[in-house]
Amino acid sequence: MRASRFFISTLKEAPSDAEIVSHQLMMRAGMIKRLGSGIYTYMPTGLRVIRKVEAIIREEMNKAGGIEMLMPLVQPAELWQETGRWEKMGPELMRVKDRHGREYAIQPTSEEVITDVVRSEIKSYRQLPLNFYHIQTKFRDERRPRFGLMRGREFTMKDAYSFDRDEASMKVSYKIMYDAYTAIFNRFGLKFRAVAADNGAIGGSGSHEFHVIASTGEDAIVYCPTSDYAANMEAAEALPLAAARAAASAPLTRTATPGTTKCETVAELLKLPLSQTVKTIALTVEKEVAGKQVLENWMLLLRGDHELNEIKVGKVPGLAAHRFATEAEILACYGSIPGYLGPIGTRQPVTIVADRTVANMADFVCGANEEGFHYTGANWVRDLPEAIVADLRNVVEGDASPDGKGVLAIERGIEVGHVFQLGTSYSESMKATFLDENGKPAPLQMGCYGIGVTRILGAAIEQNFDDKGIIWPAAIAPFEVVLCPMGMDRSEMVKTEVESLYAALQAAGVDVIVDDRGLRPGAMFADWELIGVPHRVVIGERGLKEGNLEYQGRRDAEATAVPVAGMVEFIKGKLSQ
Repeated sequence: MRASRFFISTLKEAPSDAEIVSHQLMMRAGMIKRLGSGIYTYMPTGLRVIRKVEAIIREEMNKAGGIEMLMPLVQPAELWQETGRWEKMGPELMRVKDRHGREYAIQPTSEEVITDVVRSEIKSYRQLPLNFYHIQTKFRDERRPRFGLMRGREFTMKDAYSFDRDEASMKVSYKIMYDAYTAIFNRFGLKFRAVAADNGAIGGSGSHEFHVIASTGEDAIVYCPTSDYAANMEAAEALPLAAARAAASAPLTRTATPGTTKCETVAELLKLPLSQTVKTIALTVEKEVAGKQVLENWMLLLRGDHELNEIKVGKVPGLAAHRFATEAEILACYGSIPGYLGPIGTRQPVTIVADRTVANMADFVCGANEEGFHYTGANWVRDLPEAIVADLRNVVEGDASPDGKGVLAIERGIEVGHVFQLGTSYSESMKATFLDENGKPAPLQMGCYGIGVTRILGAAIEQNFDDKGIIWPAAIAPFEVVLCPMGMDRSEMVKTEVESLYAALQAAGVDVIVDDRGLRPGAMFADWELIGVPHRVVIGERGLKEGNLEYQGRRDAEATAVPVAGMVEFIKGKLSQ
């Protein structure tokens, strides 16, 4: 590739709407161009990165037994209605009508379509297992698109779907995909972690997320440095901070606490540690009983210095459809304003759920259900009955690891892949069955596996950049090597060596570009540092007269002189590291 025949368009300043580093640098490097809110044109350098990401994914998916196909971007509403997701997906699902008034979805994912394909094609257990995948454009109508390719509306994903005869076989397919994803992200050259995750709206029984580690990541990743335990914050198990409950040692006392609606101000007023306070969160569950709407009152108890994990709350039996109680509902149930609520002496029946840590607390402080008052010295059994006990909180750094092999640490990550054990949640609703060995119909066991292809670009940059620009890992860089000639149009010696080296690198299978635009060295170097090509070779008369070329890696502080005759092998060695 020659730069004069390619398209390079860099900017000195990022557009004002580019909020994060990857968005700013991709815009400045001319890799993407904004067309509309959350919608981007992939320019030539950006598209080259995307194609390299796709190539690695295809190689590893094919190696793992995946079969590539391509499913439509536009999907009939009827399929989504079969699974109930036409309503459940909400406004993120872009719905359109054709000229005949028939409804369609612009797909954000393809579980319904692949299940429809397989239910019409798979008849016998002898045809299993199967794993289909495609790389396709997706659309999710994000309420607030931002961060460039990190949270856009239109994007590219690789979806894969496995089909098996039973749960044990499905788990084998899941492990194959987990290992394939590990190989894919290793080949990308990115630091990543695979963490246990919650299945969320997609359904199923178990899943893992793959996160690229970056200080700017939106997600908190919990892991144990001395074991293999890793989970995202939503799924990380929080153990009780005390192994057993101490005996009561203080009397229950109604204590005046005027103007203190936060645990922090209560602790400060009473000169007690925040960890001795308990906060109350009021929930409401609406149920239909005998044709009438009935409201159930629920109370969550959390230690004052802990944060509620709403995903965990939804897993408590009876709380799948919970919502936070309104102020009117709180007044009716507790007779107090929020900030003074507590589990002792409620006006109406309340189901109390205590976090594991709270369940083992003694002599704690809680609201007295009266404005301006809290109870001190509250204790289980003596002052209030035992509650339902559940894991309700986010873990914090230093908590004991659930596997008993150390303590937890937390780092930031960007989710770029997710593998799910779907089970039969889609095959049952869509009646996708096969005949087993006994000739009886059984639902197909499914797995689902996604990689955010275009999101990889943003995540890779968030992990690899400096004040000069992007630093691509060689495997997904738009070019592996750039040749920067000094005065190529004026020096036959330089021109001859550039052409010779260019041909030799191409013959060696190196993805190389020659910058033959005739720019001054400063401008030329700045472009390639911004674009992030990992290896640069400078060819100038001064060096050639000494028998050398000048090599500089994108992360190197200084250039290195390399003999002309050894440059190809030198580059091959760098690329193999």
